[in-house]
Amino acid sequence: MSRQDNAAGSVKARADLALNDEFLRKAVRFTTERLRRGKKEAAEEQGSWEEWRERGRQIRLHTIAHLDYYLNLFADNARANGVHVHFAETSAEAVKISLEIAQQKAAKTVLKSKSMVTEELHINDALQAIGVEAIESDLGEYIIQLAGESPSHIIIPAIHRNRFQIAELLSEDAGMPLPPDTSILAGYVRKKLREHFLEADIGMTGCNFAIAETGSMVLFENEGNARMVTTLPKTQITLMGMERIIPSWADLEVMATLLPRSATGQKLTVYMSGITGPRRSEDADGPDEMHIIIVDNGRSNQLGDPELQELLSCIRCGACLNACPVYRHIGGHAYGGPYSGPIGAVLKPALQKNVAEWDDIANASSLCGACYEACPVKIPLHDMLVYLRRRKVDAGFGDKAEAAGMKGFAAAMGSAKRMKLAVKAGRLAQKLVARDGGIRIRLGPLKGWNTYRVAPILAKRSFREQWRELEHELQAELKEQKPDVQARMERAIREREAGKGGIGHD
Repeated sequence: MSRQDNAAGSVKARADLALNDEFLRKAVRFTTERLRRGKKEAAEEQGSWEEWRERGRQIRLHTIAHLDYYLNLFADNARANGVHVHFAETSAEAVKISLEIAQQKAAKTVLKSKSMVTEELHINDALQAIGVEAIESDLGEYIIQLAGESPSHIIIPAIHRNRFQIAELLSEDAGMPLPPDTSILAGYVRKKLREHFLEADIGMTGCNFAIAETGSMVLFENEGNARMVTTLPKTQITLMGMERIIPSWADLEVMATLLPRSATGQKLTVYMSGITGPRRSEDADGPDEMHIIIVDNGRSNQLGDPELQELLSCIRCGACLNACPVYRHIGGHAYGGPYSGPIGAVLKPALQKNVAEWDDIANASSLCGACYEACPVKIPLHDMLVYLRRRKVDAGFGDKAEAAGMKGFAAAMGSAKRMKLAVKAGRLAQKLVARDGGIRIRLGPLKGWNTYRVAPILAKRSFREQWRELEHELQAELKEQKPDVQARMERAIREREAGKGGIGHD
């Protein structure tokens, strides 16, 4: 089933749709709050969380700084393990390699575990176009595949849907009514997928981490479907972003501490699989043939960019989404791509060179810095968002009305006299539109703000005016006290001259 295009229109238009979807807002708010609490408790229980964050950051910064070395080391070791390693510079190239493997194997079905890279490449649509059925085995991914949607969250794809909506989707798929009971719904999907696990021609996965020192790949999951996908089909294809490398198994300890706690609040995911090559003669299971496709698709654009290179450190935990006040209100589809939230608002423009088309999602942020505080490897996403906004303006795609407004604001703020006049003019003008202590009119620059809140009115007295009044009061008080102070000083001087001590007596 082909997925709907969530990129239509501007980010504001998509956000408006989300803000008017009460089911979506409740579902997203409920789950993100639960995940935030879980992360907080897990971090506190672990202890020395900031030290773990800094260690994770250093590992990622070191790896990205020497990415060419570790990629080549990984590829050499993986090939020595019997893996076919492919490098794909573009999304089209990665898709082409995947389809060629599927055609060589005369595959009819590809069973997939959850993978954001395959979402990025739209691999399901490409497989469908050549007559190969792609089946998602992750419960959340299976649900949104039935709905024809893209993921709304990096780790919880169906976060925007509640159990009643999911029951409707699965009832239609089953051809009979299913109750909105999570255990029954999960049981139905589990039973149906068992047949696919046994029959699939190819298993397809993503990659959480690739270990350079041994050429191994590591998968984190909670349902066990990735383990089935990597053991039952005869052929395995792993699609991994080129930045997923870490140097050693020792470094995995840090990542295995940070990722689950940041993502779901777990000490460790239920399953953590380390895979080193295809099945050997002494192995009981595993694929006979294994392919790893290392995907660039714009990632190398960030290398050497002092503003964006650190973005490659991301470990795809989703913590920044759960912390972001914007994401928690509008969900993931408003961002228009597979990656959403603060990481999506930076990653999509960074991967693409079309500044005009994608940099508008960098505006979908309050720049509060909550994403940085939540990030387990301390990526300064808020600084990157400011950079992307500046990049768009420098490229000539800024909002002309906004630019004119900011020039007017700068002119008023550049002079105390002009600012004072502007405040007085504002007080007079607001009398025409102010009602009950607020401004509710939806015109001009107030249209967007007042659609969901009430703009405050200017205070009757500004801070400067109040400060001036306080200054006058203090001066008057000092003036009243001055004769008494003068008399005390004169008395002290006379006492000193008489040798009786007073001020300055040693």
